[in-house]
Amino acid sequence: MNHNVSGRSMAISDEEFQLLRDLVYQRFGIHLSEQKKSLVVGRLQKDLQSSGFQTFGDYYRHLMKNPSAEAFSRLIDRISTNYSFFYREKAHFEFFSSTLLPELVKRLRQRNSKDLRIWCAGCSTCEEPYTLVMLMMEYFGLDYSAWDAGVLATDISERVLKVARRGVYAADRVAQAPPALRQRYFQQRGGELAVAEKVKQEVVIRRFNLMNPFPFKTPFQVIFCRNVMIYFDRVTRERLIAKFHAALEPGGYLFVGHSETVSRDSGLFTYVQPALYKKI
Repeated sequence: MNHNVSGRSMAISDEEFQLLRDLVYQRFGIHLSEQKKSLVVGRLQKDLQSSGFQTFGDYYRHLMKNPSAEAFSRLIDRISTNYSFFYREKAHFEFFSSTLLPELVKRLRQRNSKDLRIWCAGCSTCEEPYTLVMLMMEYFGLDYSAWDAGVLATDISERVLKVARRGVYAADRVAQAPPALRQRYFQQRGGELAVAEKVKQEVVIRRFNLMNPFPFKTPFQVIFCRNVMIYFDRVTRERLIAKFHAALEPGGYLFVGHSETVSRDSGLFTYVQPALYKKI
């Protein structure tokens, strides 16, 4: 039976779903539960039909024979959900400004350094890293340029990174940001808001798969990885948390999403406040 008729829904067999599920888990650490079967069909079938695949099995075999970065990039773009907005989980940003930055600055001054190292892992469309730069600019004022204080922003999806590099957002995505930040760091562009160029210049955007070995030589003081680990199973989460621990300097902070937790029994982190942990 030819499934490749435009507008016709493609079926996925249990075996095909299992193959794709294993592949996504091995490559990206993302655990697709049985409940995600219809989501996988819904998000992939249009791509498969336009590429001339008859079945999900054909598509899987094609991926195994031609494991190009581009093919896998398209797969993860379709499967991952990326929704973000400015000032999401605002308690984190308030803590960052009022407590974390003063503490970090004090710590760095004691060792005669001005190297602030912050990583947003799974940055999606970059609202979070841009916000952190704005908050640092607010905190340091005219002194900001004296600090090496940019942000590294990484995500696995090239699709969201394109949006991130452009830095232009619908007004409702910016609505939660404090008025002072909206006024100082955005320009109206049609019905949308564009992040100021001076903010964009401070964010280094890279494509990176968190399942890969971390390439960093110097540890970070702050890592944000919010609403990313909800896609992983317990084993993958624990492995990733151990990698974050190794990538942070002693006393460094790890921010996670509010529906995520870091085990207090691991001996790696101490609890600070909801979804915020400090390296032991």
